[in-house]
Amino acid sequence: MMTTDDQPHDVYHRPLSDLRISVTDRCNFRCAFCMPAEQSYKFLPKPEILSFEETARLARLFVDLGVRKIRLTGGEPLLRSELEKLVAQLAALRGLDDLALTTNAYLLPQKAAALATAGLGRVTVSLHSLDPGTFGRVNGLGVELERVLAGIRAAIDAGLTPLKLNVVVIKGVNDHEVVDLARYARDLGAVARFIEYMDVGTVNAWDPERVVSAREILETIDRVFPLEAVGKDHPGEVADRYRYRDGGGEVGVITSVTQPFCGDCSRVRLAADGRVYTCLFARHGHDLKTPLRAGESDEELRGRIRALWGRRADRYSEQRTAALAAGRFVPADKVEMFRIGG
Repeated sequence: MMTTDDQPHDVYHRPLSDLRISVTDRCNFRCAFCMPAEQSYKFLPKPEILSFEETARLARLFVDLGVRKIRLTGGEPLLRSELEKLVAQLAALRGLDDLALTTNAYLLPQKAAALATAGLGRVTVSLHSLDPGTFGRVNGLGVELERVLAGIRAAIDAGLTPLKLNVVVIKGVNDHEVVDLARYARDLGAVARFIEYMDVGTVNAWDPERVVSAREILETIDRVFPLEAVGKDHPGEVADRYRYRDGGGEVGVITSVTQPFCGDCSRVRLAADGRVYTCLFARHGHDLKTPLRAGESDEELRGRIRALWGRRADRYSEQRTAALAAGRFVPADKVEMFRIGG
């Protein structure tokens, strides 16, 4: 059993504790802030994608090194056929405390029950509007809102809770819906998490003028549903938590632009092609698939992961916010979010 002293820490003494696994780079939506419809995309061919067995093996090695939370992402993870088989393998890992999935919910009506049976703990659904017209424009393909709301209901019925709703707030697009989305989550018994619009990837034409700050979001909600701050559950938690003073649940804000939290970041990302990314805003990944398929032992692969994390010095959000404040921000090439998850 690994001791605390064995857990890898990066150059800023941040521990390795959270793993996000992208199981596909494909998505059935074309959201403007992630995968705009006007762009063309070249997806990974099947032989380049990790098998479930390869993914589970690498996940086990990360757990050996201190990871306690795993989240499945994409692209849209439910596009990966028979994903429940991977869920079952991950749920069986000794030492893992939390197994979750982020989805657009379109396929949840037919997938939720099987995922729950396989051992998935909970889901987070990306939901950026409750207006059918706005929702169709945001997803880029005119996908019907009701299909996603049905997926949310299916997840709750299957016991994939506590359910969270991720809302990327963009000025002039959906910022007028903040209270409506907060109310919807309250009524569901879910937690709405409002996310500042970020410059993830390079194809989303990010404009800092369209960022709605967490402070503005909280003030808007507080005028209708008074809030009070709640402490974070654990170091590395990305959302600042607030509870409704009337006991109606919680809401969260993710402040990557206005109040970066790089100093507490404990996340690593494993892409579908076996590359490891130590930051959401990274330019390059580190190949684990090649040594894995070449027959390296668990000990050798763990050594690679430990060395990779030990060299980690990422703090992009802090650097970007400082550059914006100084008027010298220049967009940089970064891996696209649909390849590594949010």
